[in-house]
Amino acid sequence: MATDLTPNGGRVTITPGAPIHPAPGFLWLDLTRRCQLECSHCYNESGPDGGHGIMTHHDWLRTIDQAADTGARHVQLIGGEPTLHPDAIRIAEHALARGLSVEVYSNLVHVTPAWWALLRRSGMSLATSYYGSNPVQHNLMTGRKASHRHTRANIVRALEANIPLRVAIITSDCTDVTQTRAELERLGVTHISIDRVRPYGRGARAQEPDCFGLCGACGDSRASVALNGEVSPCVFSTWMSVGNVLQEPLADILAGPGMAQARARITAGRKDDEDDGHVFVPCSPDDNGCSPGVPPSKCPPRN
Repeated sequence: MATDLTPNGGRVTITPGAPIHPAPGFLWLDLTRRCQLECSHCYNESGPDGGHGIMTHHDWLRTIDQAADTGARHVQLIGGEPTLHPDAIRIAEHALARGLSVEVYSNLVHVTPAWWALLRRSGMSLATSYYGSNPVQHNLMTGRKASHRHTRANIVRALEANIPLRVAIITSDCTDVTQTRAELERLGVTHISIDRVRPYGRGARAQEPDCFGLCGACGDSRASVALNGEVSPCVFSTWMSVGNVLQEPLADILAGPGMAQARARITAGRKDDEDDGHVFVPCSPDDNGCSPGVPPSKCPPRN
């Protein structure tokens, strides 16, 4: 069976009877497009006017149950700013009750007492993005003048509370990376990754999405569920929907032809390391996966 998958009209052949990729050990729960910030690189163009989508509280709990039943071990709450979702705490608590570890990817601009209490629980962890040791550089990326001060202060507070924390340094031009890493290390951050602005959402600058901004492991033991129920190989590849949890069980989507086709599309164009310098590292929370999403990363964007 041949399926038209590539943006330029190329074709990828899916062989009947090909091995089905395993269910994800890791699942992004992409809860909301609401965020206090309006970052210039945001992969899904979240902001103050964003909404929470059509997934209800019960839809998210059912998705977590289905993920746990497939053997998933880790979920990440992401957005937008996931702490702004009215049901996010209950969603996280349900995942913990099902034996899943939960990472919250927050901008750390504002953390309520209820969230600090939850983050101190066993099985919880925290992640954030940091755009430079220079406050001006950080604030230019986020579009909010005080964001650097708030995020830095809450990084310190998380460390003081012994909450597992990882920080991704996101850069558009690779400036200030050494200084930023040094600052984070002085604060006590031990899990630090470096990532470029990915060519999706606002970071695309009107470029049509393709696979070359992906790490290449999307959909391989991981998947993302968006606020409209759409499932994709990762949070960066939402333009590549493979099914919807509001219409069919998660396990069927993950084992279905849509995911197999997406995986074929993602891997078809990946060059050998000696051709483009890309070092492909299989990504998962257990083996230094790609960021943002799974701690901590060694694999750069494919572009």
